[in-house]
Amino acid sequence: METDDKENTAKGANTYAEGDVHDLMKLYYARLFPARSMMKWLSYGNDGKHPQADAGFTQRREFCFTLDGDIFCRYQSFKDEKELRAALKDKTPSKIDLGPVFNVDPAKRMAYGAGGAGGDRVFAPVEREFVMDIDMTDYDDVRSCCSSANICNKCWPLMTIAVKIIDRALREDFGFKHLLWVYSGRRGIHVWVCDKRARSMSNEARAAVAEYFSVYKGTDASGTVKRVSLTTPLHPSLKRAYDDVLAPYWTDTILPNQGLLEDEKFFEPILAMIPDANIRDEFASQWKSGKKFATSACPDESVARWNKLVQKVDAANNPGKSGKQSSFEMKFAHAYPRLDVEVSKHMNHLLKAPFCVHPKTGRVCVPMDPAKAESFDPMTVPTVAQMLNELDAAGGAAGAEDEYELTSMKGAVDTFNATFWDALDKECKEELAVKARDVAGAPTVEW
Repeated sequence: METDDKENTAKGANTYAEGDVHDLMKLYYARLFPARSMMKWLSYGNDGKHPQADAGFTQRREFCFTLDGDIFCRYQSFKDEKELRAALKDKTPSKIDLGPVFNVDPAKRMAYGAGGAGGDRVFAPVEREFVMDIDMTDYDDVRSCCSSANICNKCWPLMTIAVKIIDRALREDFGFKHLLWVYSGRRGIHVWVCDKRARSMSNEARAAVAEYFSVYKGTDASGTVKRVSLTTPLHPSLKRAYDDVLAPYWTDTILPNQGLLEDEKFFEPILAMIPDANIRDEFASQWKSGKKFATSACPDESVARWNKLVQKVDAANNPGKSGKQSSFEMKFAHAYPRLDVEVSKHMNHLLKAPFCVHPKTGRVCVPMDPAKAESFDPMTVPTVAQMLNELDAAGGAAGAEDEYELTSMKGAVDTFNATFWDALDKECKEELAVKARDVAGAPTVEW
């Protein structure tokens, strides 16, 4: 933009328009981006003067900036928040991705490997958060309200389901504690598992954890019948997901919101999962004819049709597959989390950083509280224009260290701290204290 920061501050409220996302990013990254919180997290306690801190740790983290024209600037690295802020203000990336921590500064990678000054030392990743990416576009066969990158409050519950199921499984089934959930800024969610054990996992271990959640397997060769991987009886983790999340959300939210059994495009794949051809034909004929099943006791047509279908399938006692199993499979096939597994499998995969701005929506990639997943509304996520207007309305104070506290960004950083960083920060400090005692030869206190 032509005007400088002080001139913009003096303009007053509602100066900034929602459509000017790229033009506003320079101001956002200069004044509102919480670089200190970001770098404290990514240093894992190695940013201080503790004698056991790894002074070069933060510098070995890869940042990737996407510039105008989809120009990818990989292997950026920064030793502290000051360097990061300067680079963001100078380059104004439309997207920021985070990669792994390498064995050497990624900016100096060319000096390592075959023929390089590093001799036999090969440039390689050594640490990376375990990450998961759930994208709403992978649910387009379930959504009647939206498609592609569009989202609304009718389809967002699919993301709520994913948060509830994955968060609990990662904590209870794998024992992870430090999970950072982030809204992607447009159509999906990410989770960063930041326990030390998770960060050091091999690619094989990452693939195994991702596969643990890969219940939905796509469609069969015909492209019609949805496939899921379930056992009888259900695995305890899947039974917990079904009883606590899938079953209530299916009839209370998914069916009413999407009207899945009122549109042939959506009900045909559901009927295709029923083994009994006679039942399939019977309901297909009734539903295509427009026969109504809703009553005063059950006014939603999709729910009423579902109840009648399940009643019929259960009574049929299909050989080799109970009706109850069929209804289980339908719910898992439509509502169980669908991961982009490739994002999770490899240590060196890039993923969008928290707190950056989505260039198309202008929304900030804000942290989420998994314990309040059902109340998260992506439509109310602050935009860069909104926050700059909030800063103006609050009087600005250009150059203040924490100007974001005058805007909606304060709530995002508070969520980051309360749901994730405070506990992890404490653990990182305890780990450094243990290392110091070990070096000094003092006995480690058992708690």
